[in-house]
Amino acid sequence: MEIIDNFLTPEQHKFVLNYCEDAAYHYGEVDRKGLPPTGMVHLIDSKKDIYELFRYKTQSYCLGQRLCEMYINCFAPSERPYFHTDGEDGITFLYYPNDKWEPDDGGETQFVINNEIRGIFPTPNRLVLFEGNILHRATTFRDRHRFTVAIKYTTSS
Repeated sequence: MEIIDNFLTPEQHKFVLNYCEDAAYHYGEVDRKGLPPTGMVHLIDSKKDIYELFRYKTQSYCLGQRLCEMYINCFAPSERPYFHTDGEDGITFLYYPNDKWEPDDGGETQFVINNEIRGIFPTPNRLVLFEGNILHRATTFRDRHRFTVAIKYTTSS
């Protein structure tokens, strides 16, 4: 797992936040088979500038892998996302486009590591990358929508 703060320039960060706030979403994604969907999702078209920005900024971390999907997760306050993995292989990136954050806001990403929950704070303009087979889940902000841009690479063809 790696955390990169100030991942984008301030202008790029603002561009991504505006994109997330203005995007059209559809209801939910299923975290695991048999569970109900949670949150809202916006699939990012490969022809969009935001797609190219994240592809360009993340590809050097994933040599030998291919970009397989990119989307935005949006969770309303008090939703309860489930733990899940992002597949058997590959790397997942989560980018936090929010413009402010304090510890009492919530919104961390929780990871199960060695039978313990470890949380990563959603610090504005932070990118976290991790092996996609690590069990993890989002938590929501207390008082506003929580966005993350998810970028997933795989070694599978």
